[in-house]
Amino acid sequence: MITKNIQLDEQGRLKHFLSIEGFKRQHLISILDAAEPFANVQEQAVKKVPLLRGKTIVNLFFEASTRTRTTFELAAKRLSADVLNININTSATKKGESLLDMLHNLESMHCDMFVVRHNQSGAAHFIAQHVSPHISVINAGDGCHSHPSQAMLDMFTIRRHKKDFANLKVVIVGDILHSRVARSEMHALTTLGVSEIRVVGPKTLIPTGIDTFGVHVYHNLQEALVDADVIIMLRLQKERMQGALLPSEGEYYQHYGLTEKKLAYAKPDAIVMHPGPINRGVEIASSIADGPQSVILEQVTNGIAIRMAVMSQALGPGGSDSSRTGVNA
Repeated sequence: MITKNIQLDEQGRLKHFLSIEGFKRQHLISILDAAEPFANVQEQAVKKVPLLRGKTIVNLFFEASTRTRTTFELAAKRLSADVLNININTSATKKGESLLDMLHNLESMHCDMFVVRHNQSGAAHFIAQHVSPHISVINAGDGCHSHPSQAMLDMFTIRRHKKDFANLKVVIVGDILHSRVARSEMHALTTLGVSEIRVVGPKTLIPTGIDTFGVHVYHNLQEALVDADVIIMLRLQKERMQGALLPSEGEYYQHYGLTEKKLAYAKPDAIVMHPGPINRGVEIASSIADGPQSVILEQVTNGIAIRMAVMSQALGPGGSDSSRTGVNA
């Protein structure tokens, strides 16, 4: 488990963002509140604030990504930071250089933050333990473990539509077993005081010990969707599956794909979310993904604001105090 002592500095301010675990409700609310003025920045003609001018942020993506990498890059640039994207496939690690040697070389170039995506669980935590004290590390997804910024952009999206977390019934559907997003979502929703979290999927895709998260497990999607306020659909992560965990995509869609007929069991104002990439006709019908209850594209947009908030709290003077960031709410 990631401890708060690693993620917070001696003054209790954000130093690293590795996992939702270890944060209290006020920490998460602080990030959500900090993202609000940054969301407004995106509506302005000049989409930049000078908060991180002179800082250098390095994107270290050891795993393929589109939305996460580009939104982190946009977030850094809108904070006026310099951004360095390392192509791992052509880096010196392919010539035998160790990960730590690569990090120390980057540190010698006076970098300030590493944004890390890795297929091994715990990679960002390992890096945070070995970088120089002035370096901040953000976990952009590690194995099946954690994806904290995705969870927070989803919390931001939920709050913008539902205002208060207390009375919400949230349903998370699909490949819970391999989903770092699901784990981070469950921690975030619990910390923010959501009324009920329901997880749904075939038995082969529900991890053992999930009851420790305080969630209700369902294997019937229609039953789980009754009176739901928020529905979070997950991608089938076939690249992480070992063995035949699913009979076929067609059968999965029949039982666990979100269709208009199944969506009718939820509340009329329920919102539908998906962290992407979407497998249409497998996890969700196109009519739902593109429909009026979908907030999937809003999630992508909100990812920039949340990542700006996290970066500003880790590197900027005064953290989320908008009066010191040059952002007007």
